[in-house]
Amino acid sequence: MTGPQPSDAAPRQPGEAALGESTPGAARHGGPAQGAAELGAAQYAAQLGAAQLGAAQLGVLGSPISHSKSPAIHTAAYGVLGLPWQYGRTELDAAGLEPFLAGLGPEWRGLSLTMPLKEEAARLAATVDPVAAASGVVNTLVRVAPGESGAAWAGFNTDVAGLARAIQNAGLDAGATVVLGAGATAVSAVLAARSLGAERIAIAARRPEAAQNLATRLGGGIDVLALGDAPGFAPSLVISTLPGHVSGDVAIADELLSVPLFDVAYDPWPSPLALRWDAAGAESHAGLDMLVEQALVQIRIFVNGDPDAPVADEDTVLAAMRAASVER
Repeated sequence: MTGPQPSDAAPRQPGEAALGESTPGAARHGGPAQGAAELGAAQYAAQLGAAQLGAAQLGVLGSPISHSKSPAIHTAAYGVLGLPWQYGRTELDAAGLEPFLAGLGPEWRGLSLTMPLKEEAARLAATVDPVAAASGVVNTLVRVAPGESGAAWAGFNTDVAGLARAIQNAGLDAGATVVLGAGATAVSAVLAARSLGAERIAIAARRPEAAQNLATRLGGGIDVLALGDAPGFAPSLVISTLPGHVSGDVAIADELLSVPLFDVAYDPWPSPLALRWDAAGAESHAGLDMLVEQALVQIRIFVNGDPDAPVADEDTVLAAMRAASVER
């Protein structure tokens, strides 16, 4: 096996598209990457067919990564599907992503990306799906047929679909949503709320200028707040995209503490922020279901090349993924 090794092997959503409907790769802030190639589904299908019967390597990259449940979740799915695929984890920062990709051998089929790699992955992708293009965020890379300059990677954003599905699963109302944080995951949170029909959205961040930049980037119609400020509407849902380890110390408006919380953090759980919601007698939901739901879309991509094409016996696959996500 060549290239860097992992440290331990182990119906269509709005805006999603198959690889053949992809758009040129996004630059760091969501614009087209200069010189990005248009890679069609036929190219990917040819390589996919060749790799389908053999072993393949996949993994999750990010920092920190030791807590990630993705290896267990993906391994459970590939076991049900009968695929001899290995999925591990690698600690990696944004500066290391490009050389890491350059060093991967042909056995590498796809990658999951978490903090702080999602915007850098969007910059490096040769082509991106419409959700990744709209968000400037890529959390999934899949190898496409190599060209004259070597292998290229197609980028997808499965966070939007995964978060929207998790909010639906929890029976939450996203009609008036406040998003805490202004990073890459906050972009997906705004797009997920919009896909669920949100009529009012506010972004609250430590630096209101970061929230304003994000609101402008996503087309406006979004209120901008400092953390601790109350929104100018009655919220129905709070989505926190704040890192779990800092969320206990941030200022939170009292008006929000009576509103259901969906916290994308899941380890440890309850998160420091969820403990504050619990103390106020309000409901809180962990991001573990988002992790599972977005992983299912990733697996569709890795297996079929299409986020909308279900894998075989998908209900059984999803049940195995959920079981793996709660194992210690």
